[in-house]
Amino acid sequence: MLEFIAVACGLANVYLTVRQNIWCWPIGAVMVSLYIYIFFEAKLYSDTLLNVFFLVMQFYGWYQWTRGPVAHAKSLSAIRRLARRGRTGTIAGVLGGTALIGTAMHRYTDAALPYPDAFTTMLSVFAQFLMTKKFLENWTLWIIADIVYIGVYAIKDLYWTCGLYAVFLGLCVQGYREWKKDEGAHAQGSGITA
Repeated sequence: MLEFIAVACGLANVYLTVRQNIWCWPIGAVMVSLYIYIFFEAKLYSDTLLNVFFLVMQFYGWYQWTRGPVAHAKSLSAIRRLARRGRTGTIAGVLGGTALIGTAMHRYTDAALPYPDAFTTMLSVFAQFLMTKKFLENWTLWIIADIVYIGVYAIKDLYWTCGLYAVFLGLCVQGYREWKKDEGAHAQGSGITA
């Protein structure tokens, strides 16, 4: 039942994020709080730690979209793209973090799938940070992560969560399309070529 509630909150969270609705952040806080417990019980420790991080990021995202430099109100100008240096740093951070966390989980815990778990964790950390700053590339990272998550959760018999991430995958593709369209609309309206 707990997993089912987390799934429902997760669906609402990602849908509202795609729509750039501020309520994605408090609903996300409920979802990740539930998943902290669920993933700990499943011995997916990287995912457990990731959801602790996500809990903090829910409040950070709420701030960024309401009072921070990324003003919300579905501001088209807030959507932007990473520069080449940012993309390179993101790739290096994901791969380096995967190696470090995966190795630590493999050596020092009884983690079920240390390297796939670490990989999805690092993708999610970077994607979440990029989302709070409204970088379009957050959706690309989420898409990759969701594909791997589906496999990991299927192996761990977390079928409700596996289904959730299949829906997340579709929502992330939709999110990428909608944010890109909004970015393009802003560029046309301001005379900037995309």
